[in-house]
Amino acid sequence: MRKTMFVGGFVLAAALLAGCGAGSQSHESHGTTTTAAEQQAGHNQADIDFARMMIPHHEGALAMAELAPGRSTDQGVLDLAARIQRAQDPEIQQMRGWLTQWGAPATPMDHSMPGEMGHDDMTALEHATGAEFDRQFLRMMIEHHQGAIEMARTELAEGSNADAKALAQRIIDSQQAEITEMQAMLA
Repeated sequence: MRKTMFVGGFVLAAALLAGCGAGSQSHESHGTTTTAAEQQAGHNQADIDFARMMIPHHEGALAMAELAPGRSTDQGVLDLAARIQRAQDPEIQQMRGWLTQWGAPATPMDHSMPGEMGHDDMTALEHATGAEFDRQFLRMMIEHHQGAIEMARTELAEGSNADAKALAQRIIDSQQAEITEMQAMLA
């Protein structure tokens, strides 16, 4: 009986020690270090970076789309702008929820994002109307969507959260389709 208790106690102690060490291990995944704690939480730093970058990126698309109703003369552009607003606003809310759930600040990262429009670009778009607005809007939104697709591909390659990766794939699919649509509108 004593021998069984000793062996059982030893196995329990070994299991506890193994569990304590697991939290300090790191795993490399496509260039992103993921700690065991992040894996247990269901996300890694790439997921956090994706949400923190995509939120202001989407906000930029919304700012452009909000300009269309007062400036565009093309029903196709107006419809596209409305679809962008309907799609991207809920995605922003979803990503903010993830950051809250993950205990990560929603502050954007300090570097520029692919496809990000500068102040001068937005000022020029604000001052354009009619066909000139439509051309500028479509060109800028194509570039903006290409940037979002680039960030989404990074999430697919480096992220670990299934929901974030699913959103990244939806962004790729929907925004590539919109790029094709916008290119046809410009032609």
